[in-house]
Amino acid sequence: MTHLSRRAFLTTAGAVAVSACTPKDASASERQYANSPFRRITDAQWRERLPRAAYDVLRHEATERPGSSPLNNEHRSGTFVCRGCDLPLFRSQWKFDSGTGWPSFYDVIAANIGTKTDFAIGFPRTEYHCARCLGHQGHLFMDGPRPTGKRYCNNGVALTFRPA
Repeated sequence: MTHLSRRAFLTTAGAVAVSACTPKDASASERQYANSPFRRITDAQWRERLPRAAYDVLRHEATERPGSSPLNNEHRSGTFVCRGCDLPLFRSQWKFDSGTGWPSFYDVIAANIGTKTDFAIGFPRTEYHCARCLGHQGHLFMDGPRPTGKRYCNNGVALTFRPA
């Protein structure tokens, strides 16, 4: 009987450890923005509120053409916010030129994003989105600079810059 209890304990502990390391969809019941009015906006309302390219990226996980964002050349002090709901996501000092053609950051205001595993191109990637409106922002890669080694590769049309 003790052997079965130990096996059950180890199996459960292993499952919990694996699930804790797996990115998950942002759940309205798990997030601090669960009651956000941005979560009740319909697709038709989003289409009216956003420019076409921003709508395609934020609401349907499209990707803008590399090199097309004016935010690639934004170097002033300030904050990059979600274009869908103005939630602050990145501080300007975290931005770097990744050479990819998309605005890239090595850190993020962690409480303001959610992640999920994306298999859209046939292998798993970590997609991240705004925690308040669930708008798609981009993908996270582990090839960024120090101190984090992370690269938050963001669609420029999904952001707005707010100067300090």
